[in-house]
Amino acid sequence: MNLFELKEVARRLGLPAFAGGQMAKWLYTQHIDSIDDMTNISKANRERLKEAYTVGAMPPSDCQESKDGTKKYLFPVRTVSPLTDQSVMRFVETVYIPDDGRATLCVSCQVGCKMNCLFCQTGKQGFEGNLTTADILNQVYSLPERDKLTNIVFMGQGEPMDNIDHVMRATEILTADYGYAWSPKRITVSSVGIKNKLKRFLDESNCHVAISMHSALPEQRAELMPAEKGMGIKETVDLLRNYDFTHQRRLSFEYIVFGGLNDTLNHAKAIVGLLKGIECRINLIRFHQIPGVPLHGADDAKMEQFRDYLTQHGVFTTIRASRGQDIYAACGLLSTAKKNQLQ
Repeated sequence: MNLFELKEVARRLGLPAFAGGQMAKWLYTQHIDSIDDMTNISKANRERLKEAYTVGAMPPSDCQESKDGTKKYLFPVRTVSPLTDQSVMRFVETVYIPDDGRATLCVSCQVGCKMNCLFCQTGKQGFEGNLTTADILNQVYSLPERDKLTNIVFMGQGEPMDNIDHVMRATEILTADYGYAWSPKRITVSSVGIKNKLKRFLDESNCHVAISMHSALPEQRAELMPAEKGMGIKETVDLLRNYDFTHQRRLSFEYIVFGGLNDTLNHAKAIVGLLKGIECRINLIRFHQIPGVPLHGADDAKMEQFRDYLTQHGVFTTIRASRGQDIYAACGLLSTAKKNQLQ
């Protein structure tokens, strides 16, 4: 709940008007696990709160640790099944990535995903439901390393713009003075590009934006990413040109490099032409093989050549380090299909 809603809870239960602010502090500053821990609220009023509400924090049910220090957590979530319209218990994966004084959390926003990108294991899972704001925030709230976090990226399971209401509420609470009070500069939200919803996010949020590109050639991108047919990469870039990314807010494009497919000089030239005049960066990502997909990654020399061409032609480009591949925590590998089927 946001501050306004917490104040409404206080009003409905006949609590003092300032109790909403007290609850916000207990939840988002103190990170309590139980309403009983709200010790500056009278015991009688705590009992009234407990009759109608819970804190809702759920610890992870499993953790795997990579040899590089990356940790993949399995969080239980309660979603409404798109098939039965009933509430069901599911799981999502969240990845904690420590790195030289930084600690990034890759959070999920959906169980599975509708986008069905060819190269993504999450897409093969299918769509099993949206996460609520509480389930998104719980990945931060109940993380053992919560106090070490420096950044959050919405790049886990699901397409953030396909669950925009709950993603926007989560980022509001993360950045609000009454909430976690994080700078929007510490949060990056990714998207394949969803018509109207991406514009809403750009208009209403100051968080960083990361666009999944993977090819600057529309026909090829459509083969890799069906979402190209809904909002193409050219339309997406044209929309982005209307916003200022020269100051605090950053725009990046994610580009998985497939050997012999999207790593040629023509592909690099297409990127330069598409992004001409727009302040941004490209993150080149190594492809991680998934079953049944006839794609393979480019070698290091090809990726470095691709990076150097883009940088020399005015597009700042980096090669993202691959983390957590041995525990299937790297980009494109998250999936809880088997775990969800066991429920």
